[in-house]
Amino acid sequence: MSAVFKPIRPKKLSEEIIDQIKELIARGELQPGQRIPSERELATLLGVSRPSVREAIMVLEAMGFLDSRQGGGTYVRSLAEVTMADPLASMVARKDPRMLHALTEVRMGLESWSAYLAATRIEESEIEQLGELLAKMEDFAETGDWDAEIDAQFHLAITEASHNTLQIHILNTIQELFKTNIMVALGEFYTKEGYVELLISHHRDIYNAIVARDAELARDKMMEHLREVEEKLRIFLERERPETH
Repeated sequence: MSAVFKPIRPKKLSEEIIDQIKELIARGELQPGQRIPSERELATLLGVSRPSVREAIMVLEAMGFLDSRQGGGTYVRSLAEVTMADPLASMVARKDPRMLHALTEVRMGLESWSAYLAATRIEESEIEQLGELLAKMEDFAETGDWDAEIDAQFHLAITEASHNTLQIHILNTIQELFKTNIMVALGEFYTKEGYVELLISHHRDIYNAIVARDAELARDKMMEHLREVEEKLRIFLERERPETH
């Protein structure tokens, strides 16, 4: 019986720091792409030495949780990024029709559920943020223009309002893949006559359903919007890669 027990070893300070940062990421307190405090700031906040913080950050980088950029600070990586982003990004960059279609289908499933959850969980500050993004889209729409980056931020804000940490990480990764190519590919459709009006109508309907906390309507409106995106993407792919007989 005594063989199954092992001596308890006190944790190193760096291990305590690692556990705390991982817990913050898992709870969604630290979001994908968010910059964490500097070594000096962390050492002060945690009441530990800078070498302990430096060691913890190095380990978290090796584990794929953080990404240090030369002269630009340290950022939280998506939990899905290491296993998903690199191999998929190359396929997206090649405009692989099967991969782009698959990504659209995944996005439809996850984002419609995000809209459903957001309608039940969104907080007042998040409603305000979503409203500001919608207002920016409406300003662009008045000139017949569209900003794909604000569009992406609107969708990500809905996902964040779902308060599902894993969903946020996965969709953040997929959104980055979409912005690599698909948002650019769809850009030409955004400025076609009548389509900008349709887009802003879709986003307004999604926003109104979420604010009204009508989860089923929010899900349906998001699905309606993404089906339209899927159709425009299909047209683009058919033109880019016409079938050969």
